[in-house]
Amino acid sequence: DRLVLRRANISLAGVVFDPMLASYVLNPENSHNLSDLALRHLELTTLSYADLVPKGKTIGEVAIAKVALYCGSDVHTTYRLVPILRKALSAMPELETLYDEIELPVEKVLANMEATGIRIDKDYLNQFSEQLETDLQAIEKAAYEAAGEEFNLGSPKQLSALFFEKLGLDKRKSRKTKTGYSTNAAALEKLQGDHPVVDSVVEYRTLSKLKSTYVDALPALIRPGTQRVHTDFNQAVTATGRLSSSNPNLQNIPTRTAFSRQIRQAFLPKDGWLLVAADYSQVELRILAHLCGEEILNDAYQNDDDVHRLTATLLFDKEKEDITTDERRIAKVVNFGVIYGM
Repeated sequence: DRLVLRRANISLAGVVFDPMLASYVLNPENSHNLSDLALRHLELTTLSYADLVPKGKTIGEVAIAKVALYCGSDVHTTYRLVPILRKALSAMPELETLYDEIELPVEKVLANMEATGIRIDKDYLNQFSEQLETDLQAIEKAAYEAAGEEFNLGSPKQLSALFFEKLGLDKRKSRKTKTGYSTNAAALEKLQGDHPVVDSVVEYRTLSKLKSTYVDALPALIRPGTQRVHTDFNQAVTATGRLSSSNPNLQNIPTRTAFSRQIRQAFLPKDGWLLVAADYSQVELRILAHLCGEEILNDAYQNDDDVHRLTATLLFDKEKEDITTDERRIAKVVNFGVIYGM
Protein backbone atom coordinates (compact mmCIF):
# COMPACT_ATOMS: atom_id res chain seq x y z
CA ASP A 1 0.00 0.00 0.00
CA ARG A 2 2.87 2.34 0.82
CA LEU A 3 4.36 1.79 -2.65
CA VAL A 4 1.01 2.31 -4.42
CA LEU A 5 0.51 5.62 -2.59
CA ARG A 6 4.13 6.60 -3.29
CA ARG A 7 3.46 6.36 -7.03
CA ALA A 8 0.74 8.97 -6.50
CA ASN A 9 3.25 11.17 -4.59
CA ILE A 10 1.57 10.44 -1.25
CA SER A 11 3.89 9.64 1.65
CA LEU A 12 2.23 7.19 4.04
CA ALA A 13 2.84 8.12 7.70
CA GLY A 14 1.43 7.22 11.10
CA VAL A 15 1.31 3.44 10.64
CA VAL A 16 0.65 2.03 14.13
CA PHE A 17 -0.30 -1.57 13.36
CA ASP A 18 0.01 -4.19 10.63
CA PRO A 19 -2.05 -7.38 11.11
CA MET A 20 0.05 -9.36 8.63
CA LEU A 21 3.29 -8.64 10.52
CA ALA A 22 1.63 -9.21 13.90
CA SER A 23 0.34 -12.61 12.74
CA TYR A 24 3.80 -13.45 11.36
CA VAL A 25 5.53 -12.64 14.67
CA LEU A 26 2.96 -14.66 16.65
CA ASN A 27 3.23 -17.76 14.43
CA PRO A 28 5.58 -17.56 11.42
CA GLU A 29 4.42 -20.92 10.04
CA ASN A 30 0.80 -19.79 9.51
CA SER A 31 -0.41 -17.99 6.38
CA HIS A 32 -0.90 -14.26 6.93
CA ASN A 33 -3.01 -12.94 4.05
CA LEU A 34 -6.12 -11.02 5.00
CA SER A 35 -8.60 -13.69 3.86
CA ASP A 36 -6.93 -16.36 6.02
CA LEU A 37 -6.65 -14.03 9.03
CA ALA A 38 -10.35 -13.13 8.70
CA LEU A 39 -11.35 -16.78 8.61
CA ARG A 40 -9.02 -17.80 11.45
CA HIS A 41 -9.78 -14.96 13.91
CA LEU A 42 -13.21 -13.63 12.86
CA GLU A 43 -14.81 -16.65 11.15
CA LEU A 44 -15.44 -14.36 8.18
CA THR A 45 -15.21 -15.47 4.55
CA THR A 46 -14.01 -12.49 2.53
CA LEU A 47 -13.80 -11.86 -1.22
CA SER A 48 -10.29 -12.51 -2.55
CA TYR A 49 -8.56 -10.46 -5.27
CA ALA A 50 -8.70 -13.52 -7.55
CA ASP A 51 -12.49 -13.67 -7.05
CA LEU A 52 -12.86 -9.96 -7.79
CA VAL A 53 -10.64 -9.65 -10.87
CA PRO A 54 -11.21 -12.19 -13.69
CA LYS A 55 -8.10 -13.86 -15.12
CA GLY A 56 -6.43 -11.71 -17.77
CA LYS A 57 -8.12 -8.52 -16.50
CA THR A 58 -6.93 -5.70 -14.22
CA ILE A 59 -8.73 -4.12 -11.28
CA GLY A 60 -9.28 -1.05 -13.47
CA GLU A 61 -11.64 -3.10 -15.64
CA VAL A 62 -13.92 -4.09 -12.73
CA ALA A 63 -17.06 -2.08 -11.90
CA ILE A 64 -16.32 0.66 -9.34
CA ALA A 65 -19.16 -0.48 -7.05
CA LYS A 66 -17.64 -3.97 -6.83
CA VAL A 67 -14.14 -2.61 -6.17
CA ALA A 68 -15.52 -0.25 -3.50
CA LEU A 69 -17.20 -3.16 -1.70
CA TYR A 70 -13.97 -5.20 -1.88
CA CYS A 71 -11.82 -2.33 -0.55
CA GLY A 72 -14.33 -1.46 2.17
CA SER A 73 -14.43 -5.09 3.27
CA ASP A 74 -10.59 -5.14 3.47
CA VAL A 75 -10.55 -2.03 5.68
CA HIS A 76 -13.37 -3.31 7.90
CA THR A 77 -11.67 -6.72 8.32
CA THR A 78 -8.33 -5.09 9.15
CA TYR A 79 -10.00 -2.81 11.72
CA ARG A 80 -11.60 -5.79 13.46
CA LEU A 81 -8.38 -7.83 13.46
CA VAL A 82 -6.26 -5.15 15.17
CA PRO A 83 -7.55 -5.51 18.78
CA ILE A 84 -7.45 -9.33 18.59
CA LEU A 85 -3.84 -9.43 17.39
CA ARG A 86 -2.76 -6.60 19.72
CA LYS A 87 -4.10 -8.57 22.69
CA ALA A 88 -2.27 -11.74 21.55
CA LEU A 89 0.99 -9.77 21.22
CA SER A 90 0.65 -8.02 24.58
CA ALA A 91 0.38 -11.46 26.24
CA MET A 92 3.89 -12.25 24.91
CA PRO A 93 6.18 -9.27 25.77
CA GLU A 94 9.26 -10.63 23.95
CA LEU A 95 7.30 -11.03 20.71
CA GLU A 96 5.67 -7.63 21.20
CA THR A 97 9.14 -6.05 21.46
CA LEU A 98 10.26 -7.87 18.30
CA TYR A 99 7.16 -6.57 16.50
CA ASP A 100 7.39 -2.97 17.78
CA GLU A 101 11.15 -2.47 17.49
CA ILE A 102 12.09 -4.55 14.44
CA GLU A 103 9.29 -5.84 12.20
CA LEU A 104 7.08 -2.74 12.02
CA PRO A 105 9.89 -0.15 11.58
CA VAL A 106 11.71 -2.29 8.98
CA GLU A 107 8.62 -2.41 6.71
CA LYS A 108 9.24 1.20 5.64
CA VAL A 109 12.92 0.45 4.99
CA LEU A 110 12.02 -2.52 2.78
CA ALA A 111 9.48 -0.43 0.86
CA ASN A 112 12.24 2.12 0.15
CA MET A 113 14.59 -0.67 -0.97
CA GLU A 114 11.93 -2.05 -3.33
CA ALA A 115 11.26 1.42 -4.76
CA THR A 116 14.98 2.11 -5.24
CA GLY A 117 15.74 -1.16 -7.02
CA ILE A 118 19.15 -2.29 -8.28
CA ARG A 119 21.09 -1.18 -11.34
CA ILE A 120 21.76 -3.83 -13.97
CA ASP A 121 24.37 -3.65 -16.75
CA LYS A 122 22.09 -4.50 -19.68
CA ASP A 123 24.79 -4.26 -22.38
CA TYR A 124 27.10 -6.58 -20.44
CA LEU A 125 24.33 -9.18 -20.03
CA ASN A 126 23.42 -9.02 -23.73
CA GLN A 127 27.07 -9.66 -24.69
CA PHE A 128 27.30 -12.44 -22.10
CA SER A 129 24.15 -14.03 -23.56
CA GLU A 130 25.73 -14.08 -27.05
CA GLN A 131 28.88 -15.70 -25.60
CA LEU A 132 26.79 -18.34 -23.82
CA GLU A 133 24.88 -19.09 -27.04
CA THR A 134 28.23 -19.81 -28.74
CA ASP A 135 29.25 -22.04 -25.79
CA LEU A 136 25.94 -23.94 -25.96
CA GLN A 137 26.40 -24.56 -29.69
CA ALA A 138 29.91 -25.96 -29.01
CA ILE A 139 28.53 -28.29 -26.29
CA GLU A 140 25.75 -29.38 -28.66
CA LYS A 141 28.32 -30.21 -31.36
CA ALA A 142 30.43 -32.20 -28.84
CA ALA A 143 27.29 -34.13 -27.79
CA TYR A 144 26.48 -35.02 -31.43
CA GLU A 145 30.03 -36.27 -31.98
CA ALA A 146 29.97 -38.35 -28.79
CA ALA A 147 26.57 -39.86 -29.72
CA GLY A 148 27.40 -40.40 -33.38
CA GLU A 149 24.14 -38.69 -34.44
CA GLU A 150 22.19 -35.44 -34.07
CA PHE A 151 19.37 -35.26 -31.51
CA ASN A 152 17.41 -32.70 -29.50
CA LEU A 153 19.25 -32.13 -26.20
CA GLY A 154 16.05 -30.73 -24.71
CA SER A 155 13.86 -33.74 -25.54
CA PRO A 156 13.52 -36.30 -22.69
CA LYS A 157 12.04 -38.82 -25.16
CA GLN A 158 14.98 -38.58 -27.59
CA LEU A 159 17.51 -38.66 -24.74
CA SER A 160 15.86 -41.76 -23.29
CA ALA A 161 16.02 -43.57 -26.65
CA LEU A 162 19.67 -42.50 -27.16
CA PHE A 163 20.91 -43.41 -23.67
CA PHE A 164 19.08 -46.65 -23.00
CA GLU A 165 18.41 -48.09 -26.48
CA LYS A 166 21.23 -46.97 -28.76
CA LEU A 167 24.06 -46.56 -26.20
CA GLY A 168 22.82 -49.28 -23.83
CA LEU A 169 23.43 -47.32 -20.61
CA ASP A 170 22.41 -48.92 -17.30
CA LYS A 171 18.59 -48.71 -16.99
CA ARG A 172 18.81 -49.47 -13.27
CA LYS A 173 20.17 -45.94 -12.78
CA SER A 174 16.89 -44.46 -14.05
CA ARG A 175 13.18 -45.17 -13.59
CA LYS A 176 10.56 -46.24 -16.13
CA THR A 177 8.16 -43.56 -17.42
CA LYS A 178 5.31 -43.51 -19.97
CA THR A 179 7.72 -42.41 -22.72
CA GLY A 180 10.71 -44.62 -21.84
CA TYR A 181 13.24 -44.10 -19.05
CA SER A 182 13.65 -40.88 -17.07
CA THR A 183 16.46 -38.48 -17.99
CA ASN A 184 15.77 -36.03 -15.16
CA ALA A 185 18.55 -34.44 -13.07
CA ALA A 186 18.65 -37.34 -10.58
CA ALA A 187 19.04 -39.94 -13.38
CA LEU A 188 21.71 -37.90 -15.19
CA GLU A 189 23.68 -37.52 -11.95
CA LYS A 190 23.83 -41.33 -11.61
CA LEU A 191 24.78 -41.74 -15.29
CA GLN A 192 27.55 -39.12 -15.30
CA GLY A 193 30.89 -40.62 -16.25
CA ASP A 194 29.26 -43.61 -17.99
CA HIS A 195 29.45 -41.95 -21.44
CA PRO A 196 30.78 -38.56 -22.67
CA VAL A 197 27.38 -37.65 -24.16
CA VAL A 198 25.82 -37.67 -20.66
CA ASP A 199 28.38 -35.14 -19.43
CA SER A 200 27.66 -32.92 -22.44
CA VAL A 201 23.90 -33.06 -21.78
CA VAL A 202 24.39 -32.16 -18.08
CA GLU A 203 26.65 -29.23 -19.01
CA TYR A 204 24.20 -28.07 -21.70
CA ARG A 205 21.20 -28.20 -19.35
CA THR A 206 23.00 -26.34 -16.54
CA LEU A 207 24.26 -23.56 -18.82
CA SER A 208 20.97 -23.26 -20.68
CA LYS A 209 18.99 -22.90 -17.43
CA LEU A 210 21.34 -20.27 -16.03
CA LYS A 211 21.21 -18.37 -19.33
CA SER A 212 17.40 -18.30 -19.47
CA THR A 213 16.85 -17.74 -15.72
CA TYR A 214 19.35 -14.93 -15.21
CA VAL A 215 21.30 -13.67 -18.22
CA ASP A 216 18.30 -13.38 -20.57
CA ALA A 217 15.60 -12.73 -17.95
CA LEU A 218 17.14 -9.87 -15.94
CA PRO A 219 17.41 -7.27 -18.77
CA ALA A 220 13.73 -7.86 -19.63
CA LEU A 221 12.79 -6.93 -16.04
CA ILE A 222 14.38 -3.46 -16.11
CA ARG A 223 11.64 -0.92 -15.36
CA PRO A 224 11.62 1.84 -18.02
CA GLY A 225 11.02 4.69 -15.54
CA THR A 226 13.98 3.86 -13.29
CA GLN A 227 16.23 1.74 -15.55
CA ARG A 228 16.56 -0.64 -12.60
CA VAL A 229 15.28 -4.06 -11.55
CA HIS A 230 12.85 -4.01 -8.61
CA THR A 231 12.22 -7.05 -6.43
CA ASP A 232 9.63 -7.74 -3.70
CA PHE A 233 11.13 -8.35 -0.26
CA ASN A 234 8.79 -10.71 1.58
CA GLN A 235 8.83 -9.89 5.27
CA ALA A 236 6.24 -12.44 6.40
CA VAL A 237 7.11 -15.66 4.57
CA THR A 238 10.03 -17.62 6.03
CA ALA A 239 9.63 -19.62 9.24
CA THR A 240 13.18 -18.66 10.30
CA GLY A 241 12.60 -14.89 10.30
CA ARG A 242 14.75 -14.14 7.26
CA LEU A 243 13.57 -12.12 4.29
CA SER A 244 12.82 -13.76 0.98
CA SER A 245 12.79 -12.11 -2.43
CA SER A 246 10.48 -12.60 -5.43
CA ASN A 247 9.42 -11.08 -8.77
CA PRO A 248 12.33 -11.63 -9.47
CA ASN A 249 14.18 -13.52 -6.74
CA LEU A 250 17.43 -11.56 -6.35
CA GLN A 251 18.58 -13.63 -3.36
CA ASN A 252 19.30 -16.77 -5.37
CA ILE A 253 21.90 -15.42 -7.79
CA PRO A 254 24.51 -18.24 -7.88
CA THR A 255 27.83 -17.63 -6.11
CA ARG A 256 30.22 -20.56 -6.26
CA THR A 257 31.43 -20.92 -9.85
CA ALA A 258 33.32 -18.66 -12.25
CA PHE A 259 30.09 -18.49 -14.27
CA SER A 260 28.20 -17.26 -11.17
CA ARG A 261 30.72 -14.49 -10.63
CA GLN A 262 30.18 -13.40 -14.24
CA ILE A 263 26.44 -13.05 -13.56
CA ARG A 264 27.12 -11.04 -10.39
CA GLN A 265 29.27 -8.58 -12.35
CA ALA A 266 26.03 -7.36 -13.95
CA PHE A 267 24.86 -5.74 -10.68
CA LEU A 268 26.22 -2.21 -10.43
CA PRO A 269 26.13 0.68 -7.96
CA LYS A 270 25.16 4.06 -9.35
CA ASP A 271 28.05 6.14 -10.73
CA GLY A 272 30.47 7.27 -8.04
CA TRP A 273 29.00 4.85 -5.47
CA LEU A 274 30.14 1.44 -4.20
CA LEU A 275 28.28 -1.78 -3.39
CA VAL A 276 29.28 -2.92 0.11
CA ALA A 277 28.71 -6.45 1.42
CA ALA A 278 28.39 -6.93 5.20
CA ASP A 279 27.65 -10.17 7.00
CA TYR A 280 27.33 -11.29 10.63
CA SER A 281 29.92 -13.99 11.21
CA GLN A 282 28.02 -17.23 11.96
CA VAL A 283 25.54 -15.35 14.14
CA GLU A 284 23.13 -18.28 14.62
CA LEU A 285 25.94 -20.62 15.70
CA ARG A 286 27.25 -18.03 18.17
CA ILE A 287 23.78 -17.77 19.71
CA LEU A 288 23.59 -21.58 19.80
CA ALA A 289 26.96 -21.75 21.59
CA HIS A 290 25.74 -19.17 24.12
CA LEU A 291 22.42 -20.97 24.76
CA CYS A 292 23.62 -24.56 24.94
CA GLY A 293 27.07 -24.08 26.49
CA GLU A 294 28.56 -26.87 24.33
CA GLU A 295 32.26 -27.00 25.22
CA ILE A 296 33.86 -27.62 21.81
CA LEU A 297 31.72 -24.89 20.21
CA ASN A 298 32.41 -22.39 23.00
CA ASP A 299 36.16 -23.08 22.94
CA ALA A 300 36.20 -22.63 19.16
CA TYR A 301 34.61 -19.17 19.43
CA GLN A 302 36.79 -18.15 22.40
CA ASN A 303 39.89 -19.05 20.33
CA ASP A 304 38.61 -17.49 17.09
CA ASP A 305 38.63 -20.87 15.31
CA ASP A 306 36.84 -21.60 12.02
CA VAL A 307 33.81 -23.50 13.37
CA HIS A 308 32.83 -25.00 10.00
CA ARG A 309 36.35 -26.33 9.50
CA LEU A 310 36.29 -27.71 13.05
CA THR A 311 33.00 -29.55 12.39
CA ALA A 312 34.52 -30.90 9.16
CA THR A 313 37.45 -32.40 11.10
CA LEU A 314 34.93 -34.23 13.32
CA LEU A 315 32.76 -35.32 10.36
CA PHE A 316 35.57 -36.54 8.13
CA ASP A 317 38.06 -37.56 10.84
CA LYS A 318 40.82 -35.46 9.28
CA GLU A 319 43.28 -32.83 10.45
CA LYS A 320 42.24 -29.16 10.05
CA GLU A 321 44.85 -28.42 7.40
CA ASP A 322 43.67 -31.38 5.27
CA ILE A 323 40.03 -30.21 5.02
CA THR A 324 39.03 -29.23 1.48
CA THR A 325 36.73 -26.33 0.54
CA ASP A 326 33.96 -28.80 -0.36
CA GLU A 327 34.29 -30.62 2.98
CA ARG A 328 34.06 -27.30 4.84
CA ARG A 329 30.92 -26.44 2.83
CA ILE A 330 29.29 -29.79 3.78
CA ALA A 331 30.14 -29.12 7.45
CA LYS A 332 28.54 -25.67 7.15
CA VAL A 333 25.34 -27.28 5.82
CA VAL A 334 25.35 -29.67 8.79
CA ASN A 335 26.00 -26.88 11.33
CA PHE A 336 23.14 -24.66 10.14
CA GLY A 337 20.93 -27.58 9.20
CA VAL A 338 20.95 -28.94 12.74
CA ILE A 339 19.82 -25.54 14.12
CA TYR A 340 16.90 -25.40 11.67
CA GLY A 341 15.63 -28.91 12.38
CA MET A 342 17.40 -31.00 9.72
